[in-house]
Amino acid sequence: MEQALRNRLTYGPIMLTVLLLLLFLDAWVQDRTGYRGVGLLIILMLILPPATVELAALFAAERIRPYRILSATGAGLLAIHAFCMQFERFRLISASSMAFIIVFVMLLAAFQRARMKQTQDAIVQMAGTVLATLYLGGLGWFLMALRVKYSLRPTGVHGSTMVIVMILLVVKFTDIGAYFGGRVFGKHKLIPWLSPGKTWEGLFFGLLTAGLVGVICARWTLELLWYRGLIFGIIIGGVGQLGDLLESLMKRDAEVKDSGQLIPGFGGILDVIDSPLLAAPFAYLLFSLL
Repeated sequence: MEQALRNRLTYGPIMLTVLLLLLFLDAWVQDRTGYRGVGLLIILMLILPPATVELAALFAAERIRPYRILSATGAGLLAIHAFCMQFERFRLISASSMAFIIVFVMLLAAFQRARMKQTQDAIVQMAGTVLATLYLGGLGWFLMALRVKYSLRPTGVHGSTMVIVMILLVVKFTDIGAYFGGRVFGKHKLIPWLSPGKTWEGLFFGLLTAGLVGVICARWTLELLWYRGLIFGIIIGGVGQLGDLLESLMKRDAEVKDSGQLIPGFGGILDVIDSPLLAAPFAYLLFSLL
C-alpha cells in the first residue's frame, strides 16, 4: 500500500472523529441553550488561521504577500458575523457591520504599509489581504449563515447540524466516487493541463455518488423530497469539484503539489476545505429556494 494512501486511511478517520465530535457539540449546545452553530464556529476558528498561512504562501508565487494576521482576523470576524445573524437585533445592523469589516481590513492593510513608510507594492498588499479575507472568510460566512439560517416559510429548510453534515458528505463522497470511478473506468482526461488525474468518467461517477448521498440525506435526515436531494447532491458535488479545480489552478501557478504539509496524506488545510467552502454559497442559495 502506497504511503499516501496509508496516511489517508490513518489521518482521515482521525479528522472525521474530531469533526463529528465538534458537530455533536454543535447540536448539544443548541439543544441546551438555543444557540446555533457554536461547534461550527469553533471549527472555523481552528482552521482559518492555518488556511490563511497556506493561502498567503500560494499568493507569494505572484509576489502578493497579504498580511496574514490581518487576513485571518478579518476571516474570523466574518465567521462571527454570520454566527450573530441568528440574533434578531444584530440583523438590523448586519449589512453595515459586514461592510465595516471589509473596509476595516483594507484600511488596516494600508495603515500597516504606511507605518512601514513603504509605498512600493502597497496596492498589491492591500488587494491580497482583502482577497485572502474574502476567499476564506467570505465563503466561510455562507457555511455559518446556512447553519444558523431560519426560514419564515412553514415548508422551508432551517439551519441545522445535519444540513452541514449533508454538505460535507456530498462533497467528500463526490471525491470518493470520482477517485474510484476514475481508477476503474477513467480513459478521457477532464482538464489534462490543470489536473491530469481527473477524468470525465471519474466526474460522472462522482456526481452519481453525490446524487445518491443527497437522496439518502434528504429522505432520512432533512425530510425533503427525494428528487430535491438528488438535484442538490449533483449540483453541490459539481461545485465542490470546481472548488478543487480552482485550488489546483492556484497551486499550478505557485508550482506546488499541495497547499501545505500539515495533514499527512492530504496536504494542507486548503486541500481539505477547498471543495466545502466553494460549495457553501451554492448550498445556501439552494436551501433558500427550497
